[in-house]
Amino acid sequence: MIDRPYASFEDLVAEAQIPARGIHSQTLSRDGGVEVVLFAFATGEALTEHTSSRPAIVHLLEGEAEITLGKDRHPGRAGFWARMPAGLPHAIHARTPLVMILYLLPGEPPAGEGD
Repeated sequence: MIDRPYASFEDLVAEAQIPARGIHSQTLSRDGGVEVVLFAFATGEALTEHTSSRPAIVHLLEGEAEITLGKDRHPGRAGFWARMPAGLPHAIHARTPLVMILYLLPGEPPAGEGD
């Protein structure tokens, strides 16, 4: 293994292994309070409604999905990007084989702290 002060990927979509069934996830980076996770969904698979204790960014890289953010539904395609605050209910349903990247961001301090 080569020790480098950075991580790089030539093609994130090529890194994703879309399973015949289910969802595959792999953590690509965990540094400075930011966790980067690559997801690959088989057609029809879903992450049902849930919340996160941290703010997050979802970026679709390949495929089509239905994305629910709070009460809003969005048709997701390659290039779809959304930033979500902590606690926002959300869900993802893959309409085709789907590759997405999730950035879990550092938690936001409670109001009044860090001012």
